[in-house]
Amino acid sequence: MSLEYLLLIIVTVGLGLGTQWYIKHTYKKWNKASISSGLTGAQAARNMLDANGLSHIAITRIAGELTDNFDPRTMVISLSEGVYDSRSVAATAIACHECGHAVQHARNYVPARIRGALVPAVSFASAIWMFALIGGIILNMLGLIWAAIILYAAVILFQVVTLPVELDASARAMQTVSGYGFLPASESKGARTVLTAAALTYVAAALASLLQLIYLLSFARR
Repeated sequence: MSLEYLLLIIVTVGLGLGTQWYIKHTYKKWNKASISSGLTGAQAARNMLDANGLSHIAITRIAGELTDNFDPRTMVISLSEGVYDSRSVAATAIACHECGHAVQHARNYVPARIRGALVPAVSFASAIWMFALIGGIILNMLGLIWAAIILYAAVILFQVVTLPVELDASARAMQTVSGYGFLPASESKGARTVLTAAALTYVAAALASLLQLIYLLSFARR
């Protein structure tokens, strides 16, 4: 293993662990801060959906921590156990963020549509790029190595497209919690902190992948 690849691994792992620690630390801090409105995460989500004419979207509870998501195929928002029933600043922020994705879907937000269209191709690329790279190295086939790099670049493109989608969902969430009075100004600051921490995980993942791509390009040229 070359020194530069070892450094890449250290930086990548450091970014991943650092951002995961930060979001969990931020989440736990603001999950202890009760909101003055008394709304649970599920109630805040319901109010935001109804305010945007999306009363047909269901909200359900899902196991795990920070496993919250919106599935456009089933039109269901799944909230983790720590968000669904919690009456905290963090729960409101996360629940409304997922509602932001539902609003994007309803409004045909272009970056979200592009990300959705990329999912099948990216799933394929994610599954085989490493095998193509290893095969190219073992068989000493430069063409196969370059094919692996192109596939990996597609994965990075997906991560880049994801960034504005996540940021916009957070912006829609903050617009709602402030505009509809879910949270007063002091609590809105905490909600913004939680959503910013969550966004950093996507930024860190994209940066780590980009560093990996630069290394692979350098490796192929050598």
